[in-house]
Order: sequence, then structure tokens, then C-alpha cells
Amino acid sequence: MTFTLTVSDEVRALSPGFTHVAIEAYDLVNGPSTEASSALLDDAARRLADRLAGRAPHEDPHMAAWREVYTAFGAKPSRTRNSAEALAKRALSGAGLPRINLLVDLYNAISVAHLVPVGGEDLDRIRGGMRLVRATGEEDFVTVAQGAEAVEHPEAGEVVWCDDAGVTCRRWNWRQGPRTRLTEETVSGLFLLETLAPMPVAEAETAGAELAELLEKFSPGARIEVRPPVSARTPA
Repeated sequence: MTFTLTVSDEVRALSPGFTHVAIEAYDLVNGPSTEASSALLDDAARRLADRLAGRAPHEDPHMAAWREVYTAFGAKPSRTRNSAEALAKRALSGAGLPRINLLVDLYNAISVAHLVPVGGEDLDRIRGGMRLVRATGEEDFVTVAQGAEAVEHPEAGEVVWCDDAGVTCRRWNWRQGPRTRLTEETVSGLFLLETLAPMPVAEAETAGAELAELLEKFSPGARIEVRPPVSARTPA
């Protein structure tokens, strides 16, 4: 388990309150959504409603902090919401949470219940390590538009996750590219929980531990490593 994750000094300077918890998991079992994973999503929506107590998701202090950071690197947070806010908004609407596949359902449930952005990457599709950087604007982001593969480029200064093959997620945690997403064939995954102050680092650890427990439950025998939080709030 030698997969590397790095956060650039430019991103740390932009957001000194940033912390991430990473979970590496091997020998996973994925497949279509199940009644059990669907129940987890329903329970997460109930936990979210209790947490917000009638407030809109963007009124939560953690989501407000993400909006401030998005604004700082030039994004419009009311139009390009971070992944947790977008899921929370959907969870509270009549549409409800999407059912994607088993592994995605698990991390989406944690994201909604704890109101924290969570992403999942197929480690077998990552090229080299992953880096959180401010884009030059020349990087490739391979996506799908109107049913066909298309290449976009992030804006200069935009915060992106990337590997040696290009951008894997635009606007920090707004939109993941299809190249590295978790599919029903995925057996090795990286799960990344991202928080900002004022959310305590301990809450990020709690959310990570809960996700690790779910991965162990739904993939018996999986090899799972929860990495200690890496925080820009203190020297790395």
C-alpha cells in the first residue's frame, strides 16, 4: 500500500483549514445497488435532516466554508456546488439520493450523513499518485458530453485533483471524470473525505471510521487501511 497523495503548497495557502482522510481498500466486492445500500442512503437522508434542523445545506458552517473556498479560486458556489452540498440538496428534495452502485452508495451515505465531501477512485485506473493542485489551465480533463468522450481544460488557478494522465476531479470535489470512477468491476478503491475548518478533525476521523466499517461489512475479507488525517491546519 504505497499509493501517494500530495497537496500542493498553493492549495494549502489557499485553504489552511483543509484536512483529508484517505482510505485504501483492496479485494473489494462491488455490484448493483442493493436493498441494504438503499437503506443506508435513506438513513443518511434522515440523519442529514436532523443535523440541519430546518436549515438549507449551504447554511451549515462546513458548507459555508466550502463556498468561501470555491469563491477564492474563482468558482461560483451557487452554480458549482461541492459534492456534499449537491448530494444534500438532492437528499432533501423529492428526487432523493441516486442509487449508483454498492460502493458509491456507501460513500454517498457517509457524505450525506456527515455533510462532508467524499470521493471514490478506482486505484487500478489511477496513473501514478494523485495530487491536489491549482491548475495551469492546460491540463486535460476527459469527460463525456452528449454521449461522446470529450476533453475539457480547467480554468487557470482552479483547484483540481490529478494524476499522471490528467485531471481526475474538477473544482476540488465538484465533478469527477469517468476514467477513474468506481464501477461494478472495481476491486481496489481510494476513498477520500475532505473537510475544512470549522469541522473538527475528529469528526473527519469518525466519518472515515464509519466508512471503513461499511466497506468491511459489504466486502468481507477486504484489506483496508485508514490513513491518519493530513491537515493544512498544522504542518504536514
